[in-house]
Amino acid sequence: MKTPPTPTSWKKRLHEIIYEADTKAGKLFDIVLLYTILASILLVMLESVASIKIRHESAFNTAEWVFTILFSVEYLLRIIAISKPKKYIFSFFGVIDLLATIPMYLSFIFVGSHSLIALRALRLLRVFRILKLARFIGEADNFMKALKASRAKIIVFLFFITILAIILGTVMYMVEGEANGFTSIPRSIYWAIVTLTTVGYGDIAPHTPLGQFIASIIMVLGYGIIAIPTGIVSAEFVKSNVDTNTQSCANCAAENHKDNASFCNQCGYNLH
Repeated sequence: MKTPPTPTSWKKRLHEIIYEADTKAGKLFDIVLLYTILASILLVMLESVASIKIRHESAFNTAEWVFTILFSVEYLLRIIAISKPKKYIFSFFGVIDLLATIPMYLSFIFVGSHSLIALRALRLLRVFRILKLARFIGEADNFMKALKASRAKIIVFLFFITILAIILGTVMYMVEGEANGFTSIPRSIYWAIVTLTTVGYGDIAPHTPLGQFIASIIMVLGYGIIAIPTGIVSAEFVKSNVDTNTQSCANCAAENHKDNASFCNQCGYNLH
């Protein structure tokens, strides 16, 4: 097995600051980045309010370029800090960081009145910056693992709910009929789904005593059904929840290493 090259001291220090939060400098970097992301998202929201945008359009544009430059520098530093940049570039966070950076640069390509609609849509890509916050949630990866581990059970559960909604919708169509708003089986199934999920829009409602009785049973049943997928995922989450730290491999950018790990669990590279 080929030994990965040892990073220089400045590159190692840069990696610790950008990718890890166990050091004082790393924590400070994450805090500054966190507030920068939140501020940029707030800017996008305020910019969507026409009355505010008209009065402060110039300030919004300047602030957006400041955020764009900051995120661009962060993106480049993350690439520089690891030995295998492709691991980061094509990772989930790498793609999100790119989407958070490019909208303003794309505005140089899409110019002219005929491109205003496309430009507006591209600028909305800035909302992807909120996904950058995911790296500050330590349990995010464990949660994703729990979802993957429980996907078979969830699929079976959703299949059961679909069958139940079809049966209940059909029954309500026969009981209530077109006169009471249940004009077809698909529309009745829609009502059954809305009732099972305890949303209750009220656009369709049973009028007969039997229909109201069945609806009451469905409503009570809905409370129990909602809790099932939560229990499935929670059980898997407890199984997959292990003690991890913020150590990130300087070679392949792998994260979520155990507290006592000395080597990367992906490439075997020596951790700090």
